[in-house]
Amino acid sequence: MLSRLFAPKVQVSAHCDLPCGVYDPAQARIEAESVKAVQEKYQANEDAHFRARAIIIKEQRAELAKHHISVLWSDYFKPPHFEKYPQLHQLVNDALKAASAAKGSTDPATGQKLLDLIAEIDKIFWETKKA
Repeated sequence: MLSRLFAPKVQVSAHCDLPCGVYDPAQARIEAESVKAVQEKYQANEDAHFRARAIIIKEQRAELAKHHISVLWSDYFKPPHFEKYPQLHQLVNDALKAASAAKGSTDPATGQKLLDLIAEIDKIFWETKKA
C-alpha cells in the first residue's frame, strides 16, 4: 500500500537515463562502421563458427545504430530543425530502414548505405549546433 503511495507518478527516460543534453551522431557512425567491418570480415571468412558470431555482432551493432539515430530524432532535433531541414524526417527514416537492411544482410554495401545516411544526418546535426 505504501509503495503505491510513494511510487513515481511519471516515468521519464533519455538516451542515458539522465537528460544530460549530450548528443552526437558519432555514436551511430561508430556502430555502423562496425556493421560494415563485420560484413567485410564475414565475406572474407569461410569458417561457420566465425560467420555465426559475426552475424550476431553485426545485428547487435545495427540495432545500436538504430537506437542512436532514434535518440537524435526524438530527443535532439526540435521543430525549428525540421523547419529548416524539411528532408530531415525522411532522412532519419531512410537511415533507420538502412540500419534494418544492414542488420539483415551480410553485404557490405548495406553497411556503406547506412554510413552514407548517417553522414548526411551528421552534417545537419553540426549545422544545428552552430546556430
